Amino acid sequence: MQASPLISAAELRSALDAGETVRLLDVRYRLGFTDGHENYLAGHLPGAVFADLEKELAGDGAPSDGRHPLPSDATLQAAARRWGIRRGQPVVVYDDSRSLPASRAWWALQRAGVADVRVLDGGLSAWRAAGGAVEQGEVVPPPGDVVLTSPGSADILDTDQVAGWGGVLLDARAPERFRGEAEPIDPVAGHIPGARNLPITEVLTADGRFREPEEILAAFEVAGAAEEVPIAAYCGSGVTAAQLALAGALIGREITVYPGSWSAWSNTPGLPVETGPVPAEDDPLEE
Repeated sequence: MQASPLISAAELRSALDAGETVRLLDVRYRLGFTDGHENYLAGHLPGAVFADLEKELAGDGAPSDGRHPLPSDATLQAAARRWGIRRGQPVVVYDDSRSLPASRAWWALQRAGVADVRVLDGGLSAWRAAGGAVEQGEVVPPPGDVVLTSPGSADILDTDQVAGWGGVLLDARAPERFRGEAEPIDPVAGHIPGARNLPITEVLTADGRFREPEEILAAFEVAGAAEEVPIAAYCGSGVTAAQLALAGALIGREITVYPGSWSAWSNTPGLPVETGPVPAEDDPLEE
């Protein structure tokens, strides 16, 4: 079934109607709320299993590790089996939050070796708009037998590595947070020195679907992420950065994620912070 990191509601319905055995994961989550599981119980795609972003797709750590550090490889392995994922089974993840938490699940699973994992473009609302049915209650599948790889610290950056990153560093937060004009969550306002701002809204439509590849490519180019340079991404806590990595995958760009993101950087004493917009490339830097 794998062809793209995204799948439309119509494509998913066709696959399920054709009898394909797809593991569906509901990854509903909202920052500052704990009602994801409650909303899942009230109505989800038939057969979907709830995946807890904070308990299964993130780990615990010190403030300098960020709000959503990666779970251990063992934790993710146990979660994947609890979700009922079987070896070689296609996986589709979705949410009702502009595919933000679902992108974290996609990123975590594909880097751990799940070959066929996709995000339902448009999420639950797209499914309902396409006439898809929903059901209530908990789904508890038989334990899966999937064997994940153990990527550990591969393909990610820690705070020290970000400080020495030689490529383009993209900040996926809103422009006002990037410029340091507002910071509703973290202890310091601003951005990592040298970063460029590519707000995640630039790669999404108003209804939370991903834009066409040519529009995503244009957004990357405006942010200074040319094809020939390595790209890394961060956000507030490492979740939106995974969504930017998914956007990159749609245009063939490999993006290295800094999971600690601004929440880790701003909680690490002594690190430099920049505020204001990034100067244009042809503008002289102020002394």
